[in-house]
Amino acid sequence: MKIIDKYIVRQFFATFLFGLSAITLIFIVINLFEQMGKFIDQNVPAIYIIEYYIVFAPEIVKLMSPVAVLLSGLYTAGKMSSLNELTAIKAAGVSFYRYLIPFLIVSFLLSTFLVYFGGYVVPDATKRRIEIEKTYMKMWLEKHSDKIFFQDSKTRLVKIDYFDTATNTATKVGIQDYHENDYTVMTRRIDAAKMVYDTTKANWVLTTVVQRSFSDSTENVSFPDTLVLTDLNFSPDDVLKKQSKPEEMTLAELENYANEQLASGNDPTRILIEYHSRFAFAYASFIVVLFGLTISANKRKGGMAIQIGISIGITFIYMVLIKVFEAYGKNGVLNPMLTSWMVNFLFLAGGIINLLRVEK
Repeated sequence: MKIIDKYIVRQFFATFLFGLSAITLIFIVINLFEQMGKFIDQNVPAIYIIEYYIVFAPEIVKLMSPVAVLLSGLYTAGKMSSLNELTAIKAAGVSFYRYLIPFLIVSFLLSTFLVYFGGYVVPDATKRRIEIEKTYMKMWLEKHSDKIFFQDSKTRLVKIDYFDTATNTATKVGIQDYHENDYTVMTRRIDAAKMVYDTTKANWVLTTVVQRSFSDSTENVSFPDTLVLTDLNFSPDDVLKKQSKPEEMTLAELENYANEQLASGNDPTRILIEYHSRFAFAYASFIVVLFGLTISANKRKGGMAIQIGISIGITFIYMVLIKVFEAYGKNGVLNPMLTSWMVNFLFLAGGIINLLRVEK
């Protein structure tokens, strides 16, 4: 590594760490003021408030890393251009392509790290943050129902009002079976007050049951005190997974969940979009640096104000386009992988075009 490479890497990485730390701190302070009322109303102990923001920080880091990388790249390149350092580098026979290499290598390594960070560290932290919100802030209990709806097989739907993870007990359970040749025709419906998992026999035991069987125009009703179902395809662990939100799942869990959804006859599109977005968003840091540096390579009036404006503008356009393509993907217009990577492809194409036009 040459001296100029060390100089660029040091300036770029130091600016990135400073910018990311500052942005994260600002977000935490703003959120603290917003949540202060809930902390006080629920008498949340100070130790859990501190823990809440420790586990909240990884999510902010993941979201703001591309912004911090872009801002640090624009700042470093813009500063070198304003101080005529870039001109001196070119005069020494170093091409603009060669000048870009340290930026691209560092941003690529950061992006690769962010794949792991966003795929495993952030979901684990998010699980703990939501747990604190449920236990101490009562946020999810106020706003969200615990009801779980899922498809157990191609012909069976299951509804659970509440699931107690400590006792593996489901409350207010509804099971609906449909005709295998006509999914609009219900053949059986079971409603139970409780459903408990028998770990020794690996089956579900329902109590206080109302069972209805439908055949042509007739209906048979029975009221057994207990009913053992051996043909259900889910376990308590599967119920826990279905309660989890995609943002709480690691990359491996998302992939397995998508496969399970596909196997049960459900549409896994939204899960696959989330899965591929973890990779695409991580490598956005690398692509926006390539795009942004080719814009800031030449001197502009306004100095750092223009560089910050460019950074905010590029970030805004990037985020808007992500939401636009996500909407198309979730509606089935685009392939999940293409949905997640399309914005990166567009910015990569823009960066290459600008690179070819910039003065070497």
